[in-house]
Amino acid sequence: MRLHVWLCVGFSLWVATLPAAAQWKWKDARGQVVISDTPPPREIPERVVLQKPNLVTQRGAAPLTPAASAPALDAVAKAKVDPELEARRKKTEAEQADRVKADEAKNVAQRADNCQRARAYIETLDSGVRMTRRNDKGELEYLDDPQRAAELQRARQTAATDCR
Repeated sequence: MRLHVWLCVGFSLWVATLPAAAQWKWKDARGQVVISDTPPPREIPERVVLQKPNLVTQRGAAPLTPAASAPALDAVAKAKVDPELEARRKKTEAEQADRVKADEAKNVAQRADNCQRARAYIETLDSGVRMTRRNDKGELEYLDDPQRAAELQRARQTAATDCR
């Protein structure tokens, strides 16, 4: 009877140590050894992994490697995908793509409008017509030659960026 109890205790202790054999060991960025039951992060290079668990199936088959188990995991993941969730995800992606297209079209239209205004302003400045603008006090002032040249340069820069 005592032998039977000791065998049960020994077997229980042996079974309790099995998870400890499935440990990962690697050195982190600071050079410290890390021991975990989960694999190291992807940014940890393979050369600093010191120990990998022996992933053997219950029936004593060959060890599972990540490359060998990837197709099986992909099949399981695809089988568990909720069709309604997938449809919502596709709808959200389509709405986001439509928003991006609408924003791009709005930007193109705005650039075209800026281009047209800059070209008209350049024509007006080149025509030699006396031009006025309001100063900080709200009074009208005539543009002199240096001010006209500065306005012309600014209008040409705007045309160069928006009239592509």
